[in-house]
Amino acid sequence: MKEPVLDLNQRIAERVRELRAAKGLSLEALAARSGVSRSMISLIERGESSPTAVVLEKLATALGVMLASLFDTPATQKPAMPISPVARRADQVQWQDPASGYLRRNISPPGVPQPMQIVEVHFPPGGRVAFETGVRDARVHQQVWVLEGAIDITVGDMRHPLREGDCLAMQLDRPTMFHNPTRQPARYAVVIASEPLARR
Repeated sequence: MKEPVLDLNQRIAERVRELRAAKGLSLEALAARSGVSRSMISLIERGESSPTAVVLEKLATALGVMLASLFDTPATQKPAMPISPVARRADQVQWQDPASGYLRRNISPPGVPQPMQIVEVHFPPGGRVAFETGVRDARVHQQVWVLEGAIDITVGDMRHPLREGDCLAMQLDRPTMFHNPTRQPARYAVVIASEPLARR
């Protein structure tokens, strides 16, 4: 379901507001935790900005959620019917990063209480996205399976050139960069699982 950009921006706006309120954070506190300016967060929460993947990842990390959950339907809009364990292809939310042009589709059924999520990404030729992974409330594991084309993933100081059929297992605890070094689009699946950090 490729939602109009304005509708998806509104959904992201409501989700960020909802999650910030659930954490009891002011705009200033979320700005301090995420490294995203207060003014930018305010624009996002009013649906007046098309935030990049890098900005959304910073906010998701500061809010203690996965990036995919910023695209979930806000609680105020959820129907009263039970959560479905099936996500039909036509209902899966797609979002395009305005900076890199990469297109991500949330495959997993939203709202199902499981520790993993599946995302499909179409990455344009020459595209590049660098995530500055911050301190998280959970240990996040990720596997990237290349379905078509090629993608280079750099985790910390280690670069992993991946080609069709290759799969990389990684943990989101260091800066990570995705780069398509070719003139052809790439398509890959990402499986994300999280587990709470052990209490000391």
